[in-house]
Amino acid sequence: MSEGEVTAASAARWALEAHEGSEPVALVTVVKAPSERAVGRRLVVTESALHGTLGGPELDGLAAAHARESLAAREGGVVEIEWSDGVWDIYIETQYPIPELHIVGAGHIARPLCRLAATLGFRVTISDDRPEFASREWFPEAERIRVVDFDQAFEGVAIGPESYVVLVTRGHKYDYDCILQLLRMEAQPAYLGMIGSRRRVRATFEALVRDGIEPSRLSEVHAPIGLDIGAETPEEIALAIAAEIVATRRGGGGARLSDEERVLDRVARARGSEGGR
Repeated sequence: MSEGEVTAASAARWALEAHEGSEPVALVTVVKAPSERAVGRRLVVTESALHGTLGGPELDGLAAAHARESLAAREGGVVEIEWSDGVWDIYIETQYPIPELHIVGAGHIARPLCRLAATLGFRVTISDDRPEFASREWFPEAERIRVVDFDQAFEGVAIGPESYVVLVTRGHKYDYDCILQLLRMEAQPAYLGMIGSRRRVRATFEALVRDGIEPSRLSEVHAPIGLDIGAETPEEIALAIAAEIVATRRGGGGARLSDEERVLDRVARARGSEGGR
């Protein structure tokens, strides 16, 4: 733990580094304390370290525990801490790497998916072995465009907890080459989806098992990809894929909210209760 002061400028640098792909951080700021001199002190908390101090190791440890809970829950806010000298209010702000979407395959579905993902705040990387498709003209919203063979699609690519991968290649063989690379990597993406019919997905899975991939690993693959919205056009399919990615990232179940809330049933029950009085 560093006992040095964390200034507003250094806290901003930590936040920027988190956005640029470093580990997530929680920025803790004292907003109320028994001593006015403590207000404004900052603590930067990661999963493995503390930087700065609020006033002592035990207080820092207590604040860090709350900060790491906030990191795990992906939420911040004001937390009240009861300490030996009184009540402290700390404000916890969480910062994470910008999510990255790796689209492998530069066909008709990749184009609307790239546009939609960029709108949703993803950094998008496009990879394909055809330079006439993997081009800035086709993908102006992409952060990066790579012309690579599919059996090297992830060489030099950092995969981590904020990585989302969509395989929309033009053939079964290329799907297999890509997914085998990913499943053999130590780090795994937050989401791995593969397009294809039930038959194509089954053939890919059977080949992977023959090559030593545990079936339990394949249970993490979203294939066929996307939520069932009756999609037919490339744009609709891209929307179904993006919806599943967002549901995975945010913990959504993909159900209709009208079915979940059943507001009309609540209204009917309330009217029935009023009528029985």
